[in-house]
Amino acid sequence: MREIDLAYRTLYAELCQRSLDGAFEADFPIAGRFVTVPVNGRAYWYFDLPGPDGVKRRYVGPKHDAQITDRVERFQAIKGDLKARRKLVSTLVREAGLPAPERFSGDVVRALSEAGLFRLRGVLVGTVAFQCYPGILGARLPNAALQTGDADFAQFHSVSAAVDDSLPPMLDVLRSVDTTFRDLPHQADGRRSTKFRNAKGYEVEFLTPNRGSADHDGKPAGMPALGGAAAHPLRFLDFLIHEPVRAVLLYGGGVNVVVPAPERFAVHKLIVASRRRDDPLGRLKRDKDALQAAVLGQALAMTRRASDLATAYAEAWGRGPAWRQALREGLASVPTKARTGLVAGIVDGLTEIGEDPEGLGFDASGKPRP
Repeated sequence: MREIDLAYRTLYAELCQRSLDGAFEADFPIAGRFVTVPVNGRAYWYFDLPGPDGVKRRYVGPKHDAQITDRVERFQAIKGDLKARRKLVSTLVREAGLPAPERFSGDVVRALSEAGLFRLRGVLVGTVAFQCYPGILGARLPNAALQTGDADFAQFHSVSAAVDDSLPPMLDVLRSVDTTFRDLPHQADGRRSTKFRNAKGYEVEFLTPNRGSADHDGKPAGMPALGGAAAHPLRFLDFLIHEPVRAVLLYGGGVNVVVPAPERFAVHKLIVASRRRDDPLGRLKRDKDALQAAVLGQALAMTRRASDLATAYAEAWGRGPAWRQALREGLASVPTKARTGLVAGIVDGLTEIGEDPEGLGFDASGKPRP
């Protein structure tokens, strides 16, 4: 693993900004106007577009998001530059060696991005999101950690209910990519679908955090903003998608996405690794979880962001006994050599932020306690 040259990191940052500009221009025609709306004590941007049936209002994003507010303020000046962005993507993939998704995943994510999923505060999770981290961190990551065969997305239910906007019908969006997509009735409630599959077995799944009682476990949640799709509730997911970051998927002219913060992704992978089933498929997924956690942890340490990793780890540790046990088991699942680097990054980061590693699951020598 090594860092990417500064020139390419700068190009990636430029592409992120320009792809967001391009998405903004496509989403909001010049004929409309932006307005701020107070919701629960916070200000949010909305876009009003006059039409034959009256004014249609669409959610844009929180006013405290500096990137969104900047684009609102210079909306008239934003121009499309798809051709130039394609050249940037090509340079970053071919010369810098940054990963690009396989074409079908790229098409799926682009379709959902253009439909407004990330504008409505959806988050790309899973391995497709992981493919964005080399650009975010400025580090080349092992190819084995980047392979996937599906696409997963998440959204807080409270956000889905509050934005007062929705994607087009989800099946229509996915069938614009592949007409063989069909919705799969959820096992717990056949009236709802959280997962969609095409004829070749490629799956798109929607998830939401389960922070309530065990009564909600396994039951699909209705999501008003997801175009008729429901979402499968998962424990620990709220930790993963809290305060996500903007990124660009290196596909086409760059696909504007939102992904979990890399330090949260790493810690969350430790947690979910501990909860995989002990069968061949479960062990395979656990190994992949452990690999991604270790790779990201080492990359964060190498790029001088060990304090971010440690802060996320300490937050998870402080959430209670079940979280602490999951972290212990997750660390134990990482192969010895990789675990050494990951643990060193966490311990160094804890020291950097003024936390005592011995109070957070490590012994005096810096090794994880069983």
